[in-house]
Amino acid sequence: MTEEKQQKSKTDNEVAETVLPTPEIDVKKTVTKTATPTSDGRKSARGEKNNVPRRKTRRARRSRHGERNHPEFEQKITSIRRVTRVMAGGRRFSFSVSMIIGDKKGRVGVGIGKASDTQLAIEKAVRDAKKNMITVPLNKNNGISHDIHTKYSSSEVMIMPAPGRGLVAGSSVRTVLELAGVKDVTAKIFSRSKNKLNNARAAVEALKQLKK
Repeated sequence: MTEEKQQKSKTDNEVAETVLPTPEIDVKKTVTKTATPTSDGRKSARGEKNNVPRRKTRRARRSRHGERNHPEFEQKITSIRRVTRVMAGGRRFSFSVSMIIGDKKGRVGVGIGKASDTQLAIEKAVRDAKKNMITVPLNKNNGISHDIHTKYSSSEVMIMPAPGRGLVAGSSVRTVLELAGVKDVTAKIFSRSKNKLNNARAAVEALKQLKK
């Protein structure tokens, strides 16, 4: 029995000596990037899987198709109101939009549009303003030559030249003068009316009275 035990202990020692410790494996994986040549002949440090041509940017598209066309007239909404119309079946709601358009070169117009949707009302107002557009006779400095005093409905407006003072006006009269391109002018509203549409139309009627 003792001889068998001695032989078993020898074999165990031999097996323990033959078994080597396992080396530690790094969990972190390093990703190697390959340099791939681009269409221009330059090298980019992108992986083989991402070797896809880049999309064109918006600037490249704009330069290719040309710059965006600017609108002919600048627009400004003076008021948006929800109005009702009483019918036999009840009330019908719609939107009323008053708008001023101009090119800041002497052309300006005021229009109004009504529709069940605000976007349609704005389009109608623009069309109406283009129909009622006027051309303002301006001098070399984009000013007016004489004083103007006009009354439209309940609005009363006076416009006077003021060299070197800039544009001094309020309410929708200032918007009309800005979009018409008038400079160095002082405007005064004598009436107490707060109706922006009537004030704008009074300013347009005043500009119609200008003489070259």
